[in-house]
Amino acid sequence: MTANMNGHSEAVIDRLRERGLYISTAESCTGGLLAALITDVAGSSDVFCESVVTYSNEAKMRQLGVKPETLERYGAVSRDTAEEMAFGICRLTGADIGVGITGIAGPGGGTDKKPVGTVYVGINFCGSIEVYHLLIDGTRAQVREETCRFVLKKLLEKI
Repeated sequence: MTANMNGHSEAVIDRLRERGLYISTAESCTGGLLAALITDVAGSSDVFCESVVTYSNEAKMRQLGVKPETLERYGAVSRDTAEEMAFGICRLTGADIGVGITGIAGPGGGTDKKPVGTVYVGINFCGSIEVYHLLIDGTRAQVREETCRFVLKKLLEKI
């Protein structure tokens, strides 16, 4: 990871600590990378509650409460699923901020409607949610890293 992302992680931790807020993550296509970037920072245990990697639809439903109807109607890679993941991780952990990430990192799995690099990020900030749709060009690693970079920047804007 780049030093830039580590600096963003440190800044996020500092701001969370200053404001007395806690964060948890629910990750699919990033496979825990966001949680790793946050917990790489010394002292992150002051503000980081928990992370789950919910790669399968069953895990999204069982651990986060994503509705089967959502997955059937919109799919695992959708605005609605990211939103439910972000709300679900807060319910599960009691965190003030919940991040839900779902997408297609590639190299396979894309379709015309949802090509490789399609990512949805839900950020639940104390009950108010915003969902972002990203389309990232690059390798699997680049999709994962760019998604995490985006999330860290958004967290810095919000906290």
